[in-house]
Amino acid sequence: MVHRDDFKLNVKLQLVALIAEQAAFRQLRSVEQLGYITLLRLRNDSGIHGLQFIIQSIVKDPGHIDTRVEAFLKMFESKLYEMTKDDFKSNVNALINMKLEKHKNSSEESQFYWTEIISGRTPKFDRREAEVDALKKLTQQELIYFFDENIKVGATRNITLSVRVYGNQHLAEYNSQKSEAVQPNTVQIDDIFSFRRSRPLYASVR
Repeated sequence: MVHRDDFKLNVKLQLVALIAEQAAFRQLRSVEQLGYITLLRLRNDSGIHGLQFIIQSIVKDPGHIDTRVEAFLKMFESKLYEMTKDDFKSNVNALINMKLEKHKNSSEESQFYWTEIISGRTPKFDRREAEVDALKKLTQQELIYFFDENIKVGATRNITLSVRVYGNQHLAEYNSQKSEAVQPNTVQIDDIFSFRRSRPLYASVR
């Protein structure tokens, strides 16, 4: 999880998502054919950012899909570690160019400013410029360290939420997995509201 106002961490998260997006689609959708809807994207929950996999499948149950997402992340490690300096620079420049794109119309520009105003936090109207500055200073080793600390399977700061929806064709797997013992360092959420009330508030970035 990354706070929206931590520019250094945010650009690292965005860059990982940019690099991993097509690789995730190719592996999970084209090669493994887990489901027609298969995507990786950035998620924003009240200003707290993270990575999100969305996979809708009629051929595999959610438990199996979770294991394949973990397998992909382990495979992606190698891609990140073995990336050449030129490829790293190319991805950084691609993200910078996306951020420096001018607003297409006044409505899009207005939406950008209103998002800053109503976010509930201190507006940062030069957010894109601040993120571009952070990207220009980012090194490849810093990106790898961020991945190892926050996203890598088993990482110390990795917090994963798995939302599983079972269709009728996977009821047997649902009943089987529901009766399994909860894995270490895992919480099975049966009452969303009680779980939410039990959690501490996210700390301020300041």
